[in-house]
This record gives sequence, C-alpha cells and structure tokens, in this order.
Amino acid sequence: MVEDRFGFVRIRGELSGVKRAASGHLYLSLKDENARIDGVMWRGNAQRLGFQPEDGLEVIVTGKLTTYPGRSNYQVVIDRMEIAGEGALLALLAKTKARLEAEGLFDSARKRRLPFVPRVIGVVTSPTGAVIRDILHRLADRFPVHVLVWPVLVQGQGAAEQVAAAVRGFGAISPGGPVPRPDLVIVARGGGSIEDLWSFNEEIVVRAVATSPIPVISAVGHETDTTLVDFAADLRAPTPTAAAEIAVPVREELAAQLAELALRQRRAVARPLQLGRERLAARAERLPQPQALFSPHSQRLDQAAERLRRALVDRTRLAESQLQRSGGRLSLPLLEARLDRAKERLAGLARLHASLNPDAVLQRGYVRVTGTDGATLTTRADAAAQAALTLHFRDGGLEVAPLDGSRPIAAPARARAAPKPPVPEQGKLL
Repeated sequence: MVEDRFGFVRIRGELSGVKRAASGHLYLSLKDENARIDGVMWRGNAQRLGFQPEDGLEVIVTGKLTTYPGRSNYQVVIDRMEIAGEGALLALLAKTKARLEAEGLFDSARKRRLPFVPRVIGVVTSPTGAVIRDILHRLADRFPVHVLVWPVLVQGQGAAEQVAAAVRGFGAISPGGPVPRPDLVIVARGGGSIEDLWSFNEEIVVRAVATSPIPVISAVGHETDTTLVDFAADLRAPTPTAAAEIAVPVREELAAQLAELALRQRRAVARPLQLGRERLAARAERLPQPQALFSPHSQRLDQAAERLRRALVDRTRLAESQLQRSGGRLSLPLLEARLDRAKERLAGLARLHASLNPDAVLQRGYVRVTGTDGATLTTRADAAAQAALTLHFRDGGLEVAPLDGSRPIAAPARARAAPKPPVPEQGKLL
C-alpha cells in the first residue's frame, strides 16, 4: 500500500547520519523538528550530485517510498537531491570555506606573482559560450599570445570534476613537449545564480586551483559573484574580460614605454658628455690667452737674438783686429825665405824622383823587361815562366817570347811607346 500510494514524493528536511558505503551508495536520514525518515541514494545517482552531502544541510529530495521488511520500516529511495534555498547554500558555502581556510588553502603567502608577459595562456571554460570569445578578443587587442582552451562543463553534474581535471591537466604538461606548457591559467565562467556557480565552490576544484604549479586567475561570474575558487586562485578578476586585461599588458603601451626608456637612456648617456663640454668650455674661458702665455718667452727670445747678433758683430770685429795685428807682425823677407826653402825641397824631390825612375836608365842603353801583367821582371826564372815578354828600350817596346828548347820562337814585334815618367810630387810650401 505504501509503495502504491506514494510512488513519487518530494521531501524537504535536514540531512542526518550521512554515510557513503564502499559500494558507492549513500545512506542518510531526513528530519525536521517533528519527524524523521530514512533514505538511500544508489551509486549512479550519488555520483551525479553537484555538491557534497553533509549532516545539517537542508535539502529537497525527490524519489519514491519503499518498505524494508527486515527492519519493519519504510524509507525513501532518492533519485534527485538539491539544496533547499539560497540560505542553505550560503550556510554550506560558509562551512566549506571555513574548513578549507583552516587548512591554509586561502593564505596570501601561497599567492604567486603573475608573469609579466606570458607566452602561452591556458583557459578553462566552456568552448561555446561568450566567455571564451571575450577573452580571445581582448587578448588579441592588447597583446596577442598563444592560447590553449581546455573545454569543460561550467555547471551541472560533472562540471566540478571536469574543471578540476583541466587545471591539473595544464599543470601536468611537461615544458618543451609537443604541447606548449602555459605560463598562466584562467578559470572562467559567466555570471549566474549561486546554484549555477556552485561547481566552483566544490572542494575538488578549490584544491586543484590551490595546488596548481601554474599561476591561476579566477574569473568566475560577475564582479558581485564570489566563489571559493576566487580565494584559492593567485588573483581574482571581476569578469572574464578583466582577466584577459590582467593577464597581458597593452603591447602599444609597452612599446611606448620601451621607446621612452630608450630615449631616457640616450639622454643619460649624452648628459655626462654635455656636462663635460660645458665644464671644459667654462674652464677654457678662465685660461689665459695663448699670446699672454707666450709673450714673455717671445720677448726674451727676441732679446737673446739681439744679444747674439751684437755678440757676433763684436766677435767679427775682434777677429779682424786680431788678424790685422798678426798681419802687421809678418814681414816680406820672412815669407821669401820660407818660399826659397820650399823650392829647394821641391827641387830635391824632383832629382830623387828622376834618379829612382826605372826608365831613366834606358837613355843610357839599358833595357827593362816586363811580363804579360806589366810587372818588371828581375830574375831569369820569372822571365822563363812568362808566355810573352816586353823589352822596353829608350825609343819603345819590343814583344818577344822566351826560348823553347834550342830554337827561339819569334814573337811579333810591336812598337810600344815608352811609359811616361811619373810627375814628381810637389812639396808643401809651408
């Protein structure tokens, strides 16, 4: 009768005695201030729950009543379970937040600085919504980078598991592999109710974001929406578009800043040179004029040149005077006597030269014999060793040859002029 009369029921109550068996089935009780009823949720339906059932949580369950003869009681077999009202969701959210915060998952010391210009950005979001289009468009306008999109469900059954798997998947990419590893991850979803955003409050997603080796920006919902992922991420963006603006700078502004820095650098380099020129010009103005520096020396040089000129003139005059005095002491007889002695010496040398001239004896009938080299021969052996001989007479030379055996070999006679006697050396007069 119970199963026939109450085939479909909808019950609101507070969870109590929640227990998940090893088989995956979920056993619990629903109660209010007046009554209590047992419930069971089979593994297939329990795995599709969008939240973690806990004691004290007010829920609304949908299912059918059935009896359990073994204990003589009845229970509700739950097909669907949802949190009863926004207040209950907020209470569950506060409870989960307090528990995770106590573990240190939201500590500011865990927050990391975002890369200034990421080369690759990973985006975890729905591939068909407006969110991914807004992010890609904003990135293209500001600073085009390589974007990897990991498509996931962003609400409903299985959304939390897919988001957590995507965050962990980006972190598991090896650097330098065929798929580039992101330098930054954006977890994004558009706005919605607390029920729509509940997947981003699930513990599995919060832990995946908190333990990600890559910095994460949370961009879930609008500016007024808050999820637990916002506290676990390294930075919260009010909107997905704002997340793209935070992720990269404006390329044109960055180029302008670099140009300004380059200009300042050139000015900084040129400034010491300019200051040096100014200081040098100021010091040069204080230096005396070159004419003022050289004038005393030029004047002393002129004075020295004038003294030298006068000294040379005086020296010349003194030398002339000394020459005149010395010339006055010289007499003509003394000069004539010196000249006669010089002539006598010259005549004696001439007589000596004439007596020593080998050709002078030729005038008295003697003959001088020379070899082929023109050297005078004084022995018979020297003459016999010559191929030809020249006999020098008073009136010329005669070419002959030495005897060969008993017959003389005639040599052609060739008149040869007698060598001129050398000019006697002139002696010195003084």
